[in-house]
Amino acid sequence: MDFNTLGNHISEAYLFKGSRINPFLAPRGVHVAKGILFVSDTGQNRVFIWNTIPRTQFQEPDVILGQENINDSGRNSNKKVSARTLLYPSGIWSDGNILIVADAWNHRVLIWHQLPTKNGQPADVVIGQPGFDDNLPNVKGQAANPKANSLNWPYGVFSDGKSIWIADTGNRRVLFYDQIPVTNFAKADGVIGKPNFTTRDYENDDPIWPYSVKVSDQGVLAIADTQFYRILVWKDKKDAFNGLADVIIGQEDLNGAGQNQFMLSPNSNTLSWTYDTCFHKNGILVSDTGNSRILVFDTIPQKNNEHASKVIGRQDFKTSSEFKDNLRGTQNAIYWPFSISIYQNTLFISDTGNHRLVIGDLNT
Repeated sequence: MDFNTLGNHISEAYLFKGSRINPFLAPRGVHVAKGILFVSDTGQNRVFIWNTIPRTQFQEPDVILGQENINDSGRNSNKKVSARTLLYPSGIWSDGNILIVADAWNHRVLIWHQLPTKNGQPADVVIGQPGFDDNLPNVKGQAANPKANSLNWPYGVFSDGKSIWIADTGNRRVLFYDQIPVTNFAKADGVIGKPNFTTRDYENDDPIWPYSVKVSDQGVLAIADTQFYRILVWKDKKDAFNGLADVIIGQEDLNGAGQNQFMLSPNSNTLSWTYDTCFHKNGILVSDTGNSRILVFDTIPQKNNEHASKVIGRQDFKTSSEFKDNLRGTQNAIYWPFSISIYQNTLFISDTGNHRLVIGDLNT
């Protein structure tokens, strides 16, 4: 990689590709807590845990979830779905003790109430399904209406250590649990984006395709609304249950739905297939996945369509994913980054299109 493509807001950057024996394939989730690195190796249906942050290009994981050993990668371990298996895992959250994984294509969220220590360790609790051997969308199939305890393609999870927010992407909503469930098939306590738990219809005012949800220490809530190329922000997380977003990043208003606002090239206020956000200090970073860049807002925007302060991953705001240096391959720069996480001022980027992580210190 040409690390100069990251720009001058990142220093001491390096690549991490996971296991040398069987490296990452399209990793869509990255999270760091208490110096522990968690990665959803999505393309190989497994989640890795490193008890210390790797400093080299390859390092074997301490724990593998979803598979029994490093060479395995089958959907649900080439078996029937169970408490031990995964199918297209994406979002991850942990505080270093509890682990929560969005097992997207099994239409469920798995919880380990103590950090796993063994390969293939079964989850303790399942959300979205009656039991660990069930995996239909909305329990009964795509034609079924959603309920307070069902899920359909949940890609994102977030917790503050007490409550859980789930980006229930296929049902075009975010579910909220006031307490982290300790029993299977628990019902959510609240829903964002719908008037009730059984509604399927949606309007432009709603999260159209919520892929991730994040909440800051100050209670600001952000939803990456992928299909409308925008981030929806509520200044107070409590207002999200009953009110429209206070601020939109990436569009002028709630009816705006243009990829890069229908311009030929991106700008400092446009987005393309955005999949994640990350609060940092007084601001917010946005994974502008389709433009293969990270936008940095030094302060959380207070009005719609504000311009980013800085860009990471491209030489300027107008350079897109398909710039000339990518004609012979994408390895020179980050390409389709799905997930971002910050730990002690170090930025972790799931460089999904290049099957690797990019890790570096923030200079912002």
